[in-house]
Amino acid sequence: MTRRPSTRPSSDSNLQHLLRAETRTVTIFGKSWTFQVEKVLKTTLEENRRMIRDSVEFLRSHGRIVIYDAEHFFDGFKADPEYALATLQAAENAGASRLVLCDTRGGTHPSAIYEITRRVIGQVHTPVGIHAHNDRGMATANSLFAIMAGASQVQGTMNGLGERVGNADLIEVVANLHLMSIRTRLQASRLVSLSNFTYDVSGVRENKYKPFVGKHAFSHKGGVHGNAVLKTEVAYEFFNPEAFGNTRTITVSSQAGLSSILHAARKFGFHLSKSDKRVSEVLHEVKRLEAMGCNLEFAEASVELLFLRAIKQKSDPFRVLYWNAAVQNQGKDLLSHCKMAVDVRGKVLETTAVGNGPVNAFDQGLRVVLREKFGARFSATLIGYRVREIDSEAATAARVAVYIDFSDKHRTWTTVASSTNVIEASVEALIDGYNYALRTTHQPRKH
Repeated sequence: MTRRPSTRPSSDSNLQHLLRAETRTVTIFGKSWTFQVEKVLKTTLEENRRMIRDSVEFLRSHGRIVIYDAEHFFDGFKADPEYALATLQAAENAGASRLVLCDTRGGTHPSAIYEITRRVIGQVHTPVGIHAHNDRGMATANSLFAIMAGASQVQGTMNGLGERVGNADLIEVVANLHLMSIRTRLQASRLVSLSNFTYDVSGVRENKYKPFVGKHAFSHKGGVHGNAVLKTEVAYEFFNPEAFGNTRTITVSSQAGLSSILHAARKFGFHLSKSDKRVSEVLHEVKRLEAMGCNLEFAEASVELLFLRAIKQKSDPFRVLYWNAAVQNQGKDLLSHCKMAVDVRGKVLETTAVGNGPVNAFDQGLRVVLREKFGARFSATLIGYRVREIDSEAATAARVAVYIDFSDKHRTWTTVASSTNVIEASVEALIDGYNYALRTTHQPRKH
């Protein structure tokens, strides 16, 4: 931020820290809205202008390139356009290399962003940027409207991360600029990898419905949609997904028709015809599972298992013959025990395990057996576990769908199972996930 009121720049600790960072460019923000100056900073309008001017001059005198962010600019301009422009001119006259107009509260409409940005550009000589927040869900639109008005810089974040509901999403901004034939220094074809990298390092859960780069951005679920896209992509796609590093998928669901099933079969390496009765059998099973609350769109490994079991006519690498889980309350501790018998290619093994819950105990016991029998072939680990209630009005008797995510360091996959008993659904999803890992060991595919 700028220097504090009634403080010399040379003695302002924030400005000193900015210099000690030794960056070539420094961005500072100052107030543009009379309300903020008088009610938050509690200083005079003239002193606020001096704070902006002095801070920019001080940083420039030490050889820094200075970008000035005009905080609350659009609110300030609507309240007092003359004063808001005067704060920009104070930064410009002091040597700022760029003036960035901030929609700090995220409440301005794109039409107002366009008009105000256009008017500002007509009043200043320094290049103008835009800094939009997403409180109205318009940060991307506001950034694009500012560019159309003449702005030449967008401030934002990857995936729109930021306080409250976030900042302008640079993924969406860059992709839209690409469609507008405006080039940036970011390659549009790398947007998926950039978005995924940001999710990884931030720990924020991936949004699979995110425009351009989400897993479902070019995913076609309905039978009519899927059939049309298989004939010609432009039927339901505005642009080639590969331009953004994404891929087209035809998902299998209750809305799927035979064309979608045949497409999925080809993707999994099976070449079938519509007249093959196994295609109808798989479609019937898909509709049955979805009717029970299993959303197969989010569990492609479960779909592939349907094909493997129906077409290859080959038994799974293992079967759980029986299992028994118990939970004991011992004082302040809850202990879960699980006992099971597993048939691995004709050989039955029994084991017991302890976990922090019955599902965890079952998982621990099953993993012991599979590691013993399959060795290095078995490297799958559970990385995610989610329970979705299907019929909430049934209260504790409600049917649930359990989704479990797995990884073997080369790929990730998800299975789903449904039951009125959450433990049973969890066990079924776990068994399918580990069977999938062993049945597809030599067919690495990311789901």
